[in-house]
Amino acid sequence: QVQLVESGGGLVQAGGSLRLSCAASGSIFSINDMGWYRQAPGKQRELVATITSGGTTNYGDSVKGRFTISRDNVKNTVYLQMNSLKPEDTAVYYCNAQITEYTGTYYRSREYWGQGTQVTVSS
Repeated sequence: QVQLVESGGGLVQAGGSLRLSCAASGSIFSINDMGWYRQAPGKQRELVATITSGGTTNYGDSVKGRFTISRDNVKNTVYLQMNSLKPEDTAVYYCNAQITEYTGTYYRSREYWGQGTQVTVSS
């Protein structure tokens, strides 16, 4: 089976930096889009950044110029470099990926989510 394992969350002061990682493992045939989403208490989940298999990126307006998404297709890993962090960035950050598996008999494509990693920015 496929798993997404996130790491890098924690507590930082405003203005600081943090790098999140999300590694996919398992019977992976290919990975299409990957991305990061976040959800703060009492709020809807919002897009942070996405990246296609070809490297095309898209960012939410609130993080443009501060966050950078990247991926390593050899390691099946997506990263989120977060700079100039603000208290309003505090949320649970979720990794997302569209993955095709090959069981040996047939292909199966679906969306996977990580369990989330907490990012807390203090003022």
